[in-house]
Amino acid sequence: MNLSRREFASVMAAALASGFPLAREASAQQAANLYDAPKSGNVHLLHMTDCHAQLLPVYFREPSVNLGVGAMRGQMPHLVGQNLLKAAGLKAGTPEAHALTYLDFERAARQYGKVGGFAHLATLVQRLKASRPGALLLDGGDTWQGSATALWTQGQDMVDACKLLGVDVMTAHWEFTYGEERVKQIVEKELAGKIEFLAQNVKTNDFGDPVFKPYVIREMNGVPVAIVGQAFPYTPIANPSWQMPNWTFGIQEKELQDTVNEARAKGAQAVVLLSHNGMDVDLKLASRVSGIDAILGGHTHDGVPVPVIVKNPGGQTIVTNAGSNGKFLGVLDLEVKDRKVTAFHYRLLPVFAHLLPADPAMAALIDKVRAPHKAKLEETLATTEGTLYRRGNFNGTFDQLILDALMEVRGAQIAFSPGFRWGTSLLPGQAITREHVMDQTAITYPWTTLTDMTGETIKTILEDVADNLFNPDPYYQQGGDMVRVGGLSYTCDPNARMGSRIQGMRLGGQPIEAGKTYKVAGWAPVNEASKNAGPPVWDVVETWLKAHKTVKPLRLNNPQLLGVDGNPGLAA
Repeated sequence: MNLSRREFASVMAAALASGFPLAREASAQQAANLYDAPKSGNVHLLHMTDCHAQLLPVYFREPSVNLGVGAMRGQMPHLVGQNLLKAAGLKAGTPEAHALTYLDFERAARQYGKVGGFAHLATLVQRLKASRPGALLLDGGDTWQGSATALWTQGQDMVDACKLLGVDVMTAHWEFTYGEERVKQIVEKELAGKIEFLAQNVKTNDFGDPVFKPYVIREMNGVPVAIVGQAFPYTPIANPSWQMPNWTFGIQEKELQDTVNEARAKGAQAVVLLSHNGMDVDLKLASRVSGIDAILGGHTHDGVPVPVIVKNPGGQTIVTNAGSNGKFLGVLDLEVKDRKVTAFHYRLLPVFAHLLPADPAMAALIDKVRAPHKAKLEETLATTEGTLYRRGNFNGTFDQLILDALMEVRGAQIAFSPGFRWGTSLLPGQAITREHVMDQTAITYPWTTLTDMTGETIKTILEDVADNLFNPDPYYQQGGDMVRVGGLSYTCDPNARMGSRIQGMRLGGQPIEAGKTYKVAGWAPVNEASKNAGPPVWDVVETWLKAHKTVKPLRLNNPQLLGVDGNPGLAA
């Protein structure tokens, strides 16, 4: 279904007239203008990333804590709330402000409705492709993981949806947690001739041979354009290495420079890196590798409305990131003249489900995927009286729920939950279904653990994760958030040196003793020896929810922070 601008405006007017949420404060023309992205240039790239297998529209609360340290303090993407709106030149209370920030989340979510959904995204992609001859849809990865149906079908639902959506090129991260055999099966048999799967930094352990294509050159309106793929560099560290035992990853800066040079030598007049590095890593990489015109990034889930321009020895590189959960579509138009990029225009479009009619073919596919599981997915487990969300450097209310469940059901004094950035949100009064639980926990290594740990070990774990998040050198960051902690209180100084960020650990008001042993629950163990260590985390959470039936507003167990006063990545 390809819509002209006039037809699109007509659809918007009809939607508003029928009483959709946005109708109360916006006109049909304003709604049409939200998606009015006139074509410019001769190279056109559409960018989605980190949808985490969310086929249906969702609520998703953006973070109120996204601290930048060192040179990244106060820089994009480490801005939240009003600070982000000011940098982007946007007004509070607008649809764009709701999409990009946590501000007034509950009221705005009820006003503007859900975001994302592949059927609605498909309509927007079709319109933009129709107005931009030769436009490529690039998928930055974390696409096949994050939902119940993706887990239960080993990513098949998302593979089918992406082919129908019209994805042209993709790279990956969580895709690798289905294991080498499954990934190769999909790439070689299902994506062949349809979607290019690129990863210049994935090599074999034995001889260092490329596992996947490093790049592809596509001609667009007479311009040869190279797309280079960069998979998540730390996959075997952040995720179980036993799931991809024969492959190596890494940033591979020199190899990337060689790849860019090769693509240029073969005639590419524009080079774009489709990256899953995380934005801080992309910014550093852009300053050190020449010849990349733009980096369309992912992994850190940052909705970046204004691209960052990075200078390097070869000129400059445009660096962007397109959020997560199907909530945004980035649109980059390049003007290429005399074999170089001379101008660009970028927009980050929020995908409001109430303003974009569902594409019938995609809606039918989604219904088909969900039909065998519908009753199981929609079973109500409890009701929430407060907003449940995951996102923020230190904790989220759904993370807190998981921590409370781990401690109560497993009988632990302390609980750890990974600092995952994926997971949808719920509004007060909503039923918590099995699907919502799976949105927070659907991984291929879901086992819970119950371990006796010394106070010294607990501090070491917290220090290691804090360094991963707050190391001033982006190449030593892995892009997740701080491990969520239940039961234990502590103080954190993000600006301190490694080994000195965590202080004042206490349990029940008493100091944690280095040599004393404590019972600690956790989940998502990366070591192979912990397979089937305990029940999967979704069973633990479901047991807790069914016992409580109603989830009262949760008080976050956040650390006391030092040295962050005035940091624009921290809500005032």
